[in-house]
Amino acid sequence: MSTTRPFSPGDRGPEPSGASGVSDGEASVPSEPVTGRQVRSLSLVGESGVVPLARDFTRQALYAWGWLPAATADQRAAAEDVLLVVSELVTNACLHAEGPEQLRVTCDNKVIRLEVSDRGAGQPAPRTPHRASRPGGHGMFIVQRLCLDWGVVRAPGVTGKTVWAELGAPA
Repeated sequence: MSTTRPFSPGDRGPEPSGASGVSDGEASVPSEPVTGRQVRSLSLVGESGVVPLARDFTRQALYAWGWLPAATADQRAAAEDVLLVVSELVTNACLHAEGPEQLRVTCDNKVIRLEVSDRGAGQPAPRTPHRASRPGGHGMFIVQRLCLDWGVVRAPGVTGKTVWAELGAPA
């Protein structure tokens, strides 16, 4: 799992500006599927209670995209993993990066991609060595364990970053 690649293997990189159908600052508005993908974006700037807000927003997207209600235990677990990863990424932005600015959720038939943008300069990383008995600091370890891949995107000359994570769609 990578913390340096800006996107997952096989991905051709971030979409050109505006290609997703979601403009900056747009909140809670689903876009039309783009080449088999669906995208939702939520602005978190100035919001309070951003972790439950992000979870609720993602849960609504999972319902809209057919991940929920789950018909099997594996499908339920996949949806719960997505919600846990959203919570961890948004919490990390709150604790270590001056707060999250935007949550973007992208789904196709095989993968769901979560992106949390913030203004922080730090580099997220799983605690090494990981000690289950230590309180706190488990967020990126959880992300690493649950996700197919994850990483960080930084735009040159711009403060902040986007932390992304990808999880497999339920069978």
